[in-house]
Amino acid sequence: MRKLSLLLVGAAFGSVVALGVTNGAKFLTNSAFAASPETYRELMLFGDVLDRIRTDYVEQPDENKLIEAAINGMLSSLDPHSEYMNPKSYKEMQTTTRGEFGGLGIEVTMEDSLVKVVTPIDDTPASRAGIRAGDFITALDGNTVQGLQLNQVVDKIKGPVNTEITLTIKRAGVAEPLQIKLVRALIQINPIKWHVEGDVGYVKLSQFNEHAYERLKDAIQKATASIGADKVKGWILDLRNDPGGLLDQAIQVSNAFLDKGEIVSTRGRNADESQRFTARPGGDLTGGKPLIVLINGGSASSSEIVAGALQDHRRATILGTRSFGKASVQTIIPIGPNGGALRLTTARYYTPSGRSIQAKGIEPDIEVLQDPPPELKGKDDTKGEASLKGHLANPNDTAPEDEKTGSQAYVPPDAKDDKALAYALDLLRGVKVNAAFPANPKAAVPN
Repeated sequence: MRKLSLLLVGAAFGSVVALGVTNGAKFLTNSAFAASPETYRELMLFGDVLDRIRTDYVEQPDENKLIEAAINGMLSSLDPHSEYMNPKSYKEMQTTTRGEFGGLGIEVTMEDSLVKVVTPIDDTPASRAGIRAGDFITALDGNTVQGLQLNQVVDKIKGPVNTEITLTIKRAGVAEPLQIKLVRALIQINPIKWHVEGDVGYVKLSQFNEHAYERLKDAIQKATASIGADKVKGWILDLRNDPGGLLDQAIQVSNAFLDKGEIVSTRGRNADESQRFTARPGGDLTGGKPLIVLINGGSASSSEIVAGALQDHRRATILGTRSFGKASVQTIIPIGPNGGALRLTTARYYTPSGRSIQAKGIEPDIEVLQDPPPELKGKDDTKGEASLKGHLANPNDTAPEDEKTGSQAYVPPDAKDDKALAYALDLLRGVKVNAAFPANPKAAVPN
């Protein structure tokens, strides 16, 4: 049976975010995992309980739901990131990791129980049809969206490429609702946003989907051309609130700033399942320019692989607050006749120095706390992986439990209020280097 490795963060921020598959495949051999007689007796007990429910429960139960609940109950006893995905959940996970889907190209949110357009994505059916930020979607194909949850509306907007859908739009300043017919197209989620801050290139990576490295490479090339290769002072890689993603993308993104050395290793239950991943010579796209990586309590999984590799190699200064602390590898195993899949924790990962950050996180070289607005005070902290029930233990852990807290996850929407970004820019330009770095001798001083 084919297995596809992936990294993911579980219910870190109120939802489960599926994060992807690598190109490597593994195979199971049934003969190596024969069940004991005791296990078969317990399975007979399970069958007896199921049969009793089917025949004697006060109402006719849904047997498929019973089986699915039993499977998830079994997996939940292992750790927070192992679960069964029914066909719909599995398909959604694949869409997330591919970073592309059939749709219209609009970002939407809920405002006062109405579906509001945040922004149309450039060069998509929505932008070409003239849909604007601030528009309200009141109906889809003539059916009102009132009473639907946001995810239900999104599911209806998505669909097969080249199929039609009509949106009813309420627009400020326009008396009558607009009827706009659109044809769905293949929408690619760009995980990268970038801009230049004078002589500094800034790159924000929001997730490690299949396009992460290529889009990062493109952003670095464009930013370098914009500034001028001989004028680039340094780079800022923003991984704040990036929940992670594909293992191969984490390796490639790390290699975008490294020319040599180990990036990450994974260790399973059996010694022969251990793997080490190293940087390719000549992989550093920045030519060794000074680098600062921004992290916070929302940086998890693949984000922590990148931050850990760059920190261990003293290639970058890690700035911000402690990361989430997820250092486990999940494997996706297609299973059953209906197209579902098993997501199973199969390994731990370690940074190049051999440390596990499981339930502990990456400690920044320089801690910069962000002041949240009054309405978010006390609500922007996350306890991270250590707060999840049944989380894997850290094999090298000696820290007391109260030290395993996460950190702030709030990032100001306006860059002028962003303390971590301002601090990073000052460091790269030499404004605060002498004052900041003596406090932490592990920090890699930009040069």
